[in-house]
Amino acid sequence: MALTAKQQRFVDEYLIDLNATQAALRAGYSEKTSYSIGQENLNKPEIAQIIQKAMDARSERTEITADYVLAGIQEIAERCLQRSPVMEGYGKERTQATDGEGRHVWAFDATGANKAFENLGKHLKLFTDKVEHSGKIALEQLTDEELAAKIAAYSEGG
Repeated sequence: MALTAKQQRFVDEYLIDLNATQAALRAGYSEKTSYSIGQENLNKPEIAQIIQKAMDARSERTEITADYVLAGIQEIAERCLQRSPVMEGYGKERTQATDGEGRHVWAFDATGANKAFENLGKHLKLFTDKVEHSGKIALEQLTDEELAAKIAAYSEGG
């Protein structure tokens, strides 16, 4: 099924910043419905497939892969922890940076290290968010069948 002109514009706009609400607004949907239309469009299989193909093509074209990103995060973490010297230049001209007195430069950046390790941890799913429910769930008013259906829905991720 071919996309409408508005849906194609949504796809093009979404690829700019991966923000479905803003993409819907820029594609011409109303401000009132932009959030729901954005989410709805992302869940349409034909739109999701076109977006994924475009993202895959961009990744191939730019040679930015998950491995590239993870290697970059790892390099940032190591630099921030002074595990690697600060380097200057490119290619064969690359040398270790020195201060005004000829001493090698090592920079420590705790904030950068923390952020890099946080991103690596998220990628490796090392952290889980704790969710607290502070409300009453009225299960006593449900029939056995309704309760069984709710339990089944929750166990399936619903």
